[in-house]
Amino acid sequence: MADAPQIPDEAEVRARWGGFAWTAENAAKAQTVIARYPEGRQQSAVMPLLDLAQRQVGAETNTQGWLPVPVIEYIAAQLDMPFMRAYEVATFYTMYNLAPVGRYHVQVCGTTPCMLRGSDDVLAACKAKGLKKGATTADGLFTLNEVECLGACTNAPMVQINDDNYEDLTFETMTAILDDLAAGKQPKIGPQIDRQTSCPEGGPTSLKEMASENHDYRGAW
Repeated sequence: MADAPQIPDEAEVRARWGGFAWTAENAAKAQTVIARYPEGRQQSAVMPLLDLAQRQVGAETNTQGWLPVPVIEYIAAQLDMPFMRAYEVATFYTMYNLAPVGRYHVQVCGTTPCMLRGSDDVLAACKAKGLKKGATTADGLFTLNEVECLGACTNAPMVQINDDNYEDLTFETMTAILDDLAAGKQPKIGPQIDRQTSCPEGGPTSLKEMASENHDYRGAW
């Protein structure tokens, strides 16, 4: 189940983020995004601009980032749309964080395929490292949430940490991933067993040549 965000006091949020503005680099990116849409349809850029703003907040706070209300207001004003319309988007999609998160946002999938394949062990590994659902660790490094399907059912159980998926997890491999992140190392992204993407463990069992190149099989037919 998704955990309720712990949104800070409004006065505190406005004092910190009321003067939000794009960096020069992100201002250029925002204009590029807006230009993708026909005249009069610029409000369609709200999703990528919210994502860009969240990433800017993350860069400023050394976290994954989140969307304070003044930042959402800034995006709405730029797109000439009511704040509530932008807020509806931000609250609908779980890719947007409505409260501060840690440097690494650990989202454990708890939907049926992952649950049957051991998501409880993944959560246990997080708990053993001091992570608590819906909370950020005291050092600001990890935020843990249990979420619904992240679309990697074949490789269950899995977690999404910031922009990366880690799949085919066990208690031990999840522990190792958290240890690597805490030590400033980059863990292996994707399956944690011997498989390419969602191919069978040990490698493909058919069309094996396709694993390394776009092989032309027509001569073998």
